[in-house]
Amino acid sequence: MMHERQEILESLSHQLQLNRHIIGVSCGSGLSAKHAKRGGADMILALNSGRLRQMGQGSLSGFMPFLNSNKLVMEFGVKELVSTIHDIPVIFGFCATDPMIMMEQFIWQIQAAGFAGINNYPSVGLIDGHFREAIEEQGMCYDLEVEAIRLAHEIGLFTLAFVFVPEQAEKMCAAGADMICAHFGLTKGGLLGAKKVLSLEAAAQLARDIFAVCDDLRPDMIKLVYGGPVYTPTDVEYIYNNTSAHGYIGGSAFDRMPSEQAITDRTREFKAAGQYEQDKLLQKMLSGVEKHYDYVSFVKEYVAANYMNDITFSDLAAVAHISRSHLSNLFRKEMGCTFPAYLTNFRIHKACEIIKQERLSSSTVAELVGYNDYAHFSKTFKKVIGCSPSYYSQSEKYT
Repeated sequence: MMHERQEILESLSHQLQLNRHIIGVSCGSGLSAKHAKRGGADMILALNSGRLRQMGQGSLSGFMPFLNSNKLVMEFGVKELVSTIHDIPVIFGFCATDPMIMMEQFIWQIQAAGFAGINNYPSVGLIDGHFREAIEEQGMCYDLEVEAIRLAHEIGLFTLAFVFVPEQAEKMCAAGADMICAHFGLTKGGLLGAKKVLSLEAAAQLARDIFAVCDDLRPDMIKLVYGGPVYTPTDVEYIYNNTSAHGYIGGSAFDRMPSEQAITDRTREFKAAGQYEQDKLLQKMLSGVEKHYDYVSFVKEYVAANYMNDITFSDLAAVAHISRSHLSNLFRKEMGCTFPAYLTNFRIHKACEIIKQERLSSSTVAELVGYNDYAHFSKTFKKVIGCSPSYYSQSEKYT
């Protein structure tokens, strides 16, 4: 089924009008695409890294000279995605810097093959240092990706642009991109995830800078985020609370990390079949320890489940069996803020959600998010949101 650009935009706008977030999933196989669609994905991205993840490689391999990127995406994208997914658009991850193709002709081929749009991936925006300088000297620069978006827009394809700095957002807006996605780098987490990434707050600040450009040039622009430190629902909620993002695109977060954990756990269960009960208990205990080897994720998960209760950082450190100072250093490094600041931010934005959905008194809302002292809640709310809880509640009635 061919998806027209205007049809896609209308569908996405309808989702936003219903206060739903836009979700895009980079899939490397028809199986993962089917289940992403079943889970409510709004679009499927056919990226070379998605296919390579299915081969057991990390996303970074999509930037190495192992395979012809455009050929790979065309082959598996048509056979497993376009031919399988009919109700939502499939976006082609186009390597615009490929010097062995005629760009405009290839974009026409993408449309003829049944893809609904294109996305600039792999992008030189993820490359820096001497290698970036060298490839740009050869003419393989980000401006070629901008040109690809412009050409695709002119022939009526939907266009999704990965941008890495505000200046690129300005170029992509001018080229006619339908959607801007602030790309934070390779995704952290799991066995093959990136080890060196932005802190969550640094990523949020980058998104704010990029989105500010979009808001100035194209106020109706759909804005998303991708990668880096954002790889769990809790991380995405933090980005939603601290930026104007309309949605999230994920690859490893959907098709690699869940598979790594599920297949590992399932194999262990079969391996343990027939063991004595005490052996099974030991396996469960070891599994629990491994699950929370990422102590910062443990803290975020705990806050999401217990924000309404008293939470002390010392207690969390004790539960995680590490020192308070070590956990504090880990948390500040990954999140870019202190634990008290994170907890306050989480509680106040949760209060905003409650105010939007329920007709409750401000004092009741304060108690629901863990504040027994209303004066303290009101002062904190105003500091974070910029207005008092009562004013915010009144303004929501007229929106």
